Amino acid sequence: MKLNQKVRTIREINQWTQEEMAEKLNMSVNGYAKIERGESKLSLEKLEQIAHLFNMDALEFMNATQKGVYFLLNDSVDNNVVYYGQSDEKLLMEIEKLKLMLQHKDELLEQKQLEINRLDRIIQSLER
Repeated sequence: MKLNQKVRTIREINQWTQEEMAEKLNMSVNGYAKIERGESKLSLEKLEQIAHLFNMDALEFMNATQKGVYFLLNDSVDNNVVYYGQSDEKLLMEIEKLKLMLQHKDELLEQKQLEINRLDRIIQSLER
């Protein structure tokens, strides 16, 4: 995937318009549109600005491959985080990490439920 196509794809994932991107980059809409169409070369400074908007560094952005996967994580309506993964190995590692986190949270929930049950029994015995 060409650099200009990556810019457009990630912009669209973020649900930003070309006008919003141009504003964020302090440039004209026409100038930004030329970047997306590949009619204008990206300077290193502009590439770094764009990558920063997508929570990446310029090198990450440039090395992203066609086999990558985009993830859009919505914390809220206005707060989007986009991650571009480059390999299956990275994805598998992230999946394992998330599984461990989920397992830990399940264990915490189980402990909390046991504590609630114990406290309920104490309350019931005190009410008698």
